[in-house]
Parts: sequence; structure tokens; C-alpha cells
Amino acid sequence: MGKTYIAGTLATIYAQQGRPVIAIDADPSPNLAMTLGLSETEAGEILPITENEELIRLKTETDHPGVFRLTFTVDDIISRYAIPTPSGAYLLVMGTVRSLGSGCTCPTNTVVKALLRHLMVERRDVVILDMEAGIEHLGRGTAAQVDTMLVVADANKKSLETARAICRMAAGSPIREVGLVANKIAGPAEKDIFSAFAKKYNLPVLGMIPFDLQVLNAGITGQKVDEKNSVAVGAISQLAQKLIDIPFKIT
Repeated sequence: MGKTYIAGTLATIYAQQGRPVIAIDADPSPNLAMTLGLSETEAGEILPITENEELIRLKTETDHPGVFRLTFTVDDIISRYAIPTPSGAYLLVMGTVRSLGSGCTCPTNTVVKALLRHLMVERRDVVILDMEAGIEHLGRGTAAQVDTMLVVADANKKSLETARAICRMAAGSPIREVGLVANKIAGPAEKDIFSAFAKKYNLPVLGMIPFDLQVLNAGITGQKVDEKNSVAVGAISQLAQKLIDIPFKIT
């Protein structure tokens, strides 16, 4: 159980509430599709946006070699490539997102940046963005339009230090809310470690997700989690409600 499971479960919960949800997989090793209920075969057939050379060409190509368009519509990308899933959420697989904040103006990054901005600024959907683990996405500027960033970590010291680094970088970004999510907490001792760490560095904790053997076994066998009897899903449901209660976020 990791960040992708939490992202997929949040997307499912909001979709079950009747909200329009678009889940974006921007991890270099995408597996959000199966978390949202697609089969391994269906997930393997998805062509990531960054690898769709025909789409990139149609959006950016001009009559002049070496020159490409910087402005274009992207609404049709959503209608054509957002995949309905059994969870009720729609899925967009971005693929590897490279150097979005570094000044790179290659055609692929131009399309991806325009699409992300459109989804997060101009539409009313709940957008769940599953990014790669680590701090690279902040350096690239990928998360510039995000309202709330969830930094998922467990009680492991290295995980906590990485989470602190992400929160420190995010503090200087346009993101309006950044909070920790404690993940795979196996008992009171780990909860105390996480809470003490957050208090020491004055970092808000938005959720505590307990270790759930059912979720672990489901990841191994591919079977569906019994959501009604899952302590992890119950905790993620509380997190989902907390995000709704944050002003100017999910409405």
C-alpha cells in the first residue's frame, strides 16, 4: 500500500459521491489503472500521452521545420483519451513527465503542461494527480497548479527525511496547502514517531493510514479489497472528507 493506492482510493471515493473525477498517472512506472479497477491487460494497452507521437505532432506541428505551436486546445484530448474505469473516475496516463519547470520547450512537454493547466484551472473536475516518488516534480514545476499536495511517508527515518525535504520545497511554491499523510502505520509506536517528527518540524498531518494486511494481500493476489472492512480505506475516507473541508479546495 503506497501513494498510488491512496490516490486511487481517493479518486474512487469522490467518484462514488457523484463528483466528476479525473485521475492522472504521472509516475514513470504507471499502475494507477489497476487501482481504479482496470485489468492488467487493459492497463497494458493504454498509450501514455507523452508517447503519443501522432497527438503531439497534430497539436504542435507547423509548416516551418523546427518551429512548433505553443498555444492550442486540449479539451479534445480529455474527451478522446480519458479512460472510464470501474471506480467511476476517468483516467489519463501521462507517462514520464520531464523537466516541466526547467524552461524546456519541447513539443511533448508543451502539450503536457497545457493539459495539466487546463485540468487544474479551467475545469471543475476533482483532479487526483499521482506523481513519482521524491522531490523531482517540485523542481520541474509540474505541481504548480495544485491546490493541495499530500506528502505520503511512513515512519521510516529515510522516508520522513524525504517528506521533510518535499514540504520544505513546496513551501516556496504556489501550492496553497501541503500536508503529510502517515502511511502503513503498524501501531502506537510508529504513530508516535510520525507525530513527533511532524511536531518537531511544524508539519501538518492530514491523515494517518494504518497498515492493512488485506490491502497488502490484495496487491499480491490482484483481488479486490473489501472496502467496508478495510481499516486503510476507512482512514482514506476520513482523509477525503478532510480535504473537502479545507476552504477553496474540493467543492
